[in-house]
This record gives sequence, C-alpha cells and structure tokens, in this order.
Amino acid sequence: MNKINILWVDDEIDLLRAHILFLKDKGYSIAEVNNGSDALLMVDEQDFDIIFLDENMPGISGIETLTELKMKKPQIPVVMITKNEEESIMEDAIGGKISDYLIKPVNPSQILLALKKNLDHTRLVEEKTTSGYQQEFRKISMMIDDCRTCDDWSEVYRKLVHWEIEMEKSGDESMQEVLETQKSDANRLFVKFVDANYLDWLNDRDEDSPLMSHQLMKEKIIPEIKDGEVVFFVLIDNLRVDQWELLKPVIQRYFRVDHEETFYSILPTTTQFARNALFAGLMPADIEKKHPNLWTNDGENKTSLNAHEEELMERQFKRLGKDVKTSYVKITNLNAGKRMADSISNMMNNQFNVIVYNFVDMLSHARTEMEIIKELASDEAAYRSLTLSWFEHSPLLDAIKEIAHKKGKLIIATDHGTVRVKEAVKVTGDKFTNSNLRYKGGRSLIYNESDVFEIKDAAKCGLPRLHVNTTYIFAKENKYFIYPNNYNQYSNMFRNSFQHGGLSMEEMMIPFAVLSAK
Repeated sequence: MNKINILWVDDEIDLLRAHILFLKDKGYSIAEVNNGSDALLMVDEQDFDIIFLDENMPGISGIETLTELKMKKPQIPVVMITKNEEESIMEDAIGGKISDYLIKPVNPSQILLALKKNLDHTRLVEEKTTSGYQQEFRKISMMIDDCRTCDDWSEVYRKLVHWEIEMEKSGDESMQEVLETQKSDANRLFVKFVDANYLDWLNDRDEDSPLMSHQLMKEKIIPEIKDGEVVFFVLIDNLRVDQWELLKPVIQRYFRVDHEETFYSILPTTTQFARNALFAGLMPADIEKKHPNLWTNDGENKTSLNAHEEELMERQFKRLGKDVKTSYVKITNLNAGKRMADSISNMMNNQFNVIVYNFVDMLSHARTEMEIIKELASDEAAYRSLTLSWFEHSPLLDAIKEIAHKKGKLIIATDHGTVRVKEAVKVTGDKFTNSNLRYKGGRSLIYNESDVFEIKDAAKCGLPRLHVNTTYIFAKENKYFIYPNNYNQYSNMFRNSFQHGGLSMEEMMIPFAVLSAK
C-alpha cells in the first residue's frame, strides 16, 4: 500500500516532534510547515491525502488558510486543531468545510483516530453497509416468504428501499446485484399477492384491505383540516418511496414528520385513473357514473384526462359535508412553479390548498424521448439522484420553505409510482386500444396470460367499460407491452425506461406524510 502523505501546519511544529515520530513509525509520510503561506505553496507542489491545520497562527490565520486551501484543493480533508473552544471559531471552521475538529492538547491516539476516520471512512462505510445487508438478507428473505398482509408487504418494501439506498453508497456491485435479485423475487410474490386479493380490497370483503387512492382524502387528508390551521396538500406526481426517502431529509430542515405511511394506488397506476380517484374519493367507474361531464374515456386525449381534479375534489368535500375554503394549482413548468411559490402568502387565506406538481411524471416520460435524460437517469440510483437534484433547486422547495415560515401544515403524497421496465412482451389489440406500455384496456386483446394480471369484468374493479366487452390487462413486475409490428425497434427504445400503469411494488405502494413546521 502507498504511504499516506500528511501536511501538518502549526507555528509550534517543533513541539509536535513526538506526534510526528509516532506517525512516521506507523508508516505515514509527514511534511511540516509552520505558517499558512508555506502551506499554500506546499499544496501547489505536492499531493497530500490529509492536512492537519492549526487554527491560531501569526500571519495568515488557520481559518484564512483553510479558505485558500479549499479553493486550491477542495477534495483534501482538513483537520482543524485549536486551543480555542469558542463557538464562533468552531462555526467558522465548520463553515469552511473541515473534516474534523480537535482541541489542544492532542495526543497521538486522537491524531491516529482522525486519520482512520477521514482516510478510511469510505472503506469502513462500504464494509459496514455490505456486512449489514448480508446479515439482513436472510431475515428479509424470510419476511418475503411470510408476507400475508398489506402491512407485511409495506414493511418488506421499505426495508428493500432502505438497503437499496445504502448499498448505492457502498459501491459493492456484487452485493447490489444480490439485492436487485432479492427485490425482483419480492416483486414476483407481491404480484401474486395482489392478483389474489385486489378485487376483494375494492369490494370491502377483506378486513386487511389497504388504504387506496379513492380513500385517501376521506380517511387521511380531510381529518387533518382543523379550525385555526392552514393545510397545504402537495401531490408530487409519480413519486416513489425511494425518491421520497431522499427528499425527506431536505424537507426535515423545515418540517417535522408527524406521521408517514405507504398507501396503495389503484390499477391502472396512471394519472388519469389513480389521481382522479384520489381527488374524487370514487373509483373511476363511479366518477363516470356520477359525474359524466368530468370524465373522459378518450385515453389518447392527454390534455383532458385530468382537467377536472379541482371540481372532483370540491364535489367530494360537498358530499362529505365539509365547508372549507380551498385553492388548487397545478404546476407543469418552471414559470408556473415560481408564480406558485410567490403566492404562498395569499394561499394562507384558505384553509386547504392543493399544489399538484407534475415534474417527476414529466421526467419519467421524457426519459424515453430525450437522450440527455436517458444518460442522466440511466438506472435507479441515477433516477433518484436526478429527482433530488431537481427538488433542491426547484420552486417547490422555495414554496415549502415559505409554508414552514408561515407555520402552515404540510401533507405530501403522490398518485402512483413508476418502475424501470426491462422485459418486452407482445400484445395485440384493435385500433381503439390505448397506447400505455404497462396496461391495456380493450375488447380484442391477445396476450400471454402469464405476463399479465387480467380483469375481464371491468365493473368488478371499478373501471369504466370502454366497449361492450372490455378486458383490462396490467403488466407484471418489470414487463412492458409492445405490439408485434416493429417489435425489436420499440422494445429497444423503451427498455430500461421508467413507466407506470401496471402492477409492481414501485408503482402501487406509494408514500404519504403529514408534517408540521419547526
């Protein structure tokens, strides 16, 4: 192993001879300077793995030296050493992005610990993460095999998401493959579970039925609307549990999470069906029956599929006897987002405000059409990272900050998730069959039954009859539907894209959270 090169900067460097000899005996290489100016020259001439920096030096101070060092070599970890325990000094040092902080007098063991912690941190984290998942692997496998209820599956899914995010940090590709296989096994059994129980859930014949799209407003959101409070319901379209887990720490800078859980999207897991059901408090077939002017079966008329969410919500409030002053805004572009963020003060005059943010949905669809997005979101980890990067620089975060400042209550949810599709399967239908890659509805569908969850009686699953004899089919796990014409071309085009409409853990089990301002 190559020697670790250390730069030690201290105006009393001669008094540290014992520490330096101790580290040299341990195999470290030490360069010594007694002022900040020489340290800055030294980092231009040599490569160092870590720098020990005295805070109180004549001439250029430690804090000033730190600032210059970070401009020159921001990647080098710096350990600040000082006699001064004043909070302002610590804040200055931490603000300068130090890696560690030691108070004089220091002993050799403290120095050695700082080296191990900062130079071996990545390796130690990788080893700890890998070993942690190895220990959990058998337990999770047993949990998957023993899943009997929706709560069981929610717990399994959250554990898999946790380890997916953790293993991403470790860089251990072999264990990531093991985790991916375990997740695939879980999805296969989850699909069987939904296949066996879905119709019972919809018809209230199962006491273990999960909370579903059409029940969320009545059961979870409306009870949060209380006198003297202003509630903001932010629906981030197409948000998965793993994406929520990355956004949550950012939001927690301003809000406390009072309650969170997963609920289930109805099938198809698409905006037209799941989101309309959420705002209406009704299954799609009931929306069509009770509010025919607010529902369209034209699956290709994209602009009108969700044009009446606000009206559907108002009718649900009226049906439930809730007299509440509300507002509703849907964000589909950056400028609309900025206008919304600027209007939070005005929204405080309403008791209940809905903000529908469509970015994640646009991102997932764009990935199949824009080469740059394909590169940026090439896999699950990149997709999560891109979502987080967008959120941290979005008007939505600005709005959330302002809601916290105004002491509003925040509710965050979604309408459905999305899954990365990998296996193309053939399906045929007539000219009236919809174009979604994860579900089809029609009267002349030809498909392999093992590839799909099928419902031949639309009324039983709360879906509209598109024709006299309508069959709905939903792609299982990571499959996607391709017509036989130009099969290879289109299967290659959409493979590894993120789609929704079908049946998988990622699409159906989705996040819900209630938060209060700090």
